[in-house]
Amino acid sequence: MNLKTTTRQVDGVNIVDCSGRITLGEGSVVLRDIVKDLLGKGQKKILLNLGEVNYIDSSGIGELVSAYTTVKNQGGELKLLNLTKKVHDLLQITKLYTVFDVKDDETSAVKAFR
Repeated sequence: MNLKTTTRQVDGVNIVDCSGRITLGEGSVVLRDIVKDLLGKGQKKILLNLGEVNYIDSSGIGELVSAYTTVKNQGGELKLLNLTKKVHDLLQITKLYTVFDVKDDETSAVKAFR
């Protein structure tokens, strides 16, 4: 299953609900395009909800880092929400858990942008 995304807004924060796989190829492109699209519209508060992401490969991790860097360089903020155990462990192993601001519930994640 490829990556599917839906975007919604809560208190000025763009929440991107992701489901499926973030892998080399289409999954990475979908993520890159949605972040670029939001930044293009001047939306700089982005929350990636990864609760339904069942698989992420090294390319997907690279895409998360790239998205984070792109948003930060444009003066925005990108946070992660609802990591699955697999994704959480992967971020721990790669030491990227300390780079991302990771939240477990949507309400506190949205508040963290203020």
